[in-house]
Amino acid sequence: MGSRLIRRCRNTFLVTVLAVVTAAAPGVPAPSGAAAAPAFDPRPARAALERLLDSRAAQFTLIPVEEADSGASFSVSGGAGAIQVRGTSPATLLTGVGWYLERVAGVDIGWPGDSVGRLPATLPAVSGTITRSAAVPHRYALNDTDEGYSGAYRDFASYRRDIDLMALHGVNEVFVPTGAEYPYYRALQEFGYDAAELRAWIPGPAHQAWWLLQNMSGFGGPVSERLIEARATLGSRIAGHLRALGMTPVLPGFFGTVPPDFAARNPGAVTVPQGRWVGFARPDWLDPTGPVFGELAAAYYRVQRHRFGDSDMFKMDLLHEGGTPGPVDVTRAAEAVQGALDAAHPGATWVMLGWQNNPSATLLEGVDRSRVLIVDGLSDRYEGLDREKQWGGAPYAFGAIANFGGHTSLGANTGVWTDRFHAWLARSGSALRGIAWLPEGTGGNPAAFDLFTELAWEPGPVDRRAWFAGYAARRYGGADPHAAAAWEQLRLGPYSGASGTWSEPQDSLFTARPSLTAAKAARWSPTTMRYDARTVERALSELLEVAPALRTSDAYRYDVVDVARQALTNRGRVLLPRIKAAYEAKDLEGFRELVREWNADEELLGRLVASDRRFLLGPWLADARSWGADADERDRLEYDARSILTTWADRGPSETGGLHDYANREWAGLVRDVYAPRWAAYFAGLDTALVRGTAPVAVDWFAREDAWAHGHQAYPTAPSGDPVALAGEVGAALALS
Repeated sequence: MGSRLIRRCRNTFLVTVLAVVTAAAPGVPAPSGAAAAPAFDPRPARAALERLLDSRAAQFTLIPVEEADSGASFSVSGGAGAIQVRGTSPATLLTGVGWYLERVAGVDIGWPGDSVGRLPATLPAVSGTITRSAAVPHRYALNDTDEGYSGAYRDFASYRRDIDLMALHGVNEVFVPTGAEYPYYRALQEFGYDAAELRAWIPGPAHQAWWLLQNMSGFGGPVSERLIEARATLGSRIAGHLRALGMTPVLPGFFGTVPPDFAARNPGAVTVPQGRWVGFARPDWLDPTGPVFGELAAAYYRVQRHRFGDSDMFKMDLLHEGGTPGPVDVTRAAEAVQGALDAAHPGATWVMLGWQNNPSATLLEGVDRSRVLIVDGLSDRYEGLDREKQWGGAPYAFGAIANFGGHTSLGANTGVWTDRFHAWLARSGSALRGIAWLPEGTGGNPAAFDLFTELAWEPGPVDRRAWFAGYAARRYGGADPHAAAAWEQLRLGPYSGASGTWSEPQDSLFTARPSLTAAKAARWSPTTMRYDARTVERALSELLEVAPALRTSDAYRYDVVDVARQALTNRGRVLLPRIKAAYEAKDLEGFRELVREWNADEELLGRLVASDRRFLLGPWLADARSWGADADERDRLEYDARSILTTWADRGPSETGGLHDYANREWAGLVRDVYAPRWAAYFAGLDTALVRGTAPVAVDWFAREDAWAHGHQAYPTAPSGDPVALAGEVGAALALS
């Protein structure tokens, strides 16, 4: 309710200020009789629509309406070339436009990939009126780790497009960690620390998510004051764009993370050592029940509000992934954390991540649960979940982490989503109040994003088979039997994930550390195929038969690369056991033949992913270097960006902690210069061992990977090669195998 109250206060102001301005704004009908102010300013929605649709945006009339107590809603009607969209916020107006584009115009704007180039010059009429109301008030997006795994060095235009896409798909609350180091940096200088100490304590931007979670500090730093200021400016712009669209920027809250020696510098303060997290020393925790916590929290929120503006939702998690309370009473600590938040932002909502044992019953005993939202990261992963009982009736959002580390793996547990969401919403005493889109890295799996966010706008359960058929018809801007057949195979395969163990598909063995027994690349990934690999091969065959007129869309060209990549990747799980069998049988010729096939597949994979900009390493690294003020800083930021994808950290966390390859992804540059050479060196060592009859020589993989992570080779920032032809080459290679 807090978000709604803030919007209504803002709208009251707009009624006075915008009465004349918006009466003549594009897309808003002029009032008759006495001048009537709009419910809100629709111009931010208009601007977003013009970015998304160019000249065709002029065919939409956007009409603001007041939000009823029942919540957000939109309606769409109108004749050809004159579409009227009514909505209860600028973002909801965009959601109505998105619904029209998909259900009437038959095109898709996905994350990523679109088919808007297939729109006719005159947009088609709506039959009757399409009306939808949000089934839940909270439609939340972005994992704590999203910035690190989706790109911590993007510019405002990139973030703005992501926000526009989220609005188009009905999202209304977005986590904003960008620039979150700024309030720590400024506030802690009032508590005995100088600027240089704090800049050494703050990690590089790609690793800051885990610092905000109180897991680690310092890695990838020191950061410069100029960088801190630049990121604060960007974060402020992101938050401002969300507010302009009537969306809530969810800001990081303060729960007690402090630098070393805080208690020694601040009399009366009590800190609790937090031990280690996968090899990293965790920052200390300032006891929230002590006298100094409130002072530091007040300073933090004061600085944050001044730079980022206000909000009524704040994300924070106490004792995340192994933190220890020590002598602190967790119930009282939670009460104090919420009290400090309430003192700075009366009535604000505390957003918590539902993950492992978080939040505990002990913690929830100390808070006003009516002002809590738990974004559940495990709704689709396990059986027998009873969130009402576990969380004592605290409001929560049905959430899914459809990938970890930003893996490029295709698929999701969509059947669990469509079976559970409305069932949980309808059960007696349900505390379900939202959805939460929580992949660790966004920008892939567009079908999963589309289906998941749609749950909040459908009045009842979604028929998956019908949904995927409809998706196939709009994804490339026209119905096609081969596209329909392809997406039916993908529904039956990668998008058929069941609950019980995992919420993401298996990752790639091509990206794994070499071993004849490799079953996964990342330590916490599934060890086996989660579906029949033949479904992806059949999907690729069908996609390659799609009508030529539909192959020009951005969505098609992305999907054909992605599906071909997945089909080729799955082939690795067939080849590796054969290579192992030949090696153990000392069949040198058979071993060499299979290794040639493996190496050829990786070489083809590298060329395939180089054909689409979404699979390029070059922009990731160029973006990082662009934030540096001098050569040293550019090199430091590039290492931050390279390491998160490979070693992740120094030798200890990378090896003993198991973080290496956590964020593996099949990108051009990584395939060619990290993954393929790693396997080639490994197989060469086995070949020598077979010839000589000796044991293979051990390889220090970390040393190789760390050398690459500290390197500065530039990579292409533009795609090369014909994606359709290269996907066809994959199809031909699979047919021969």
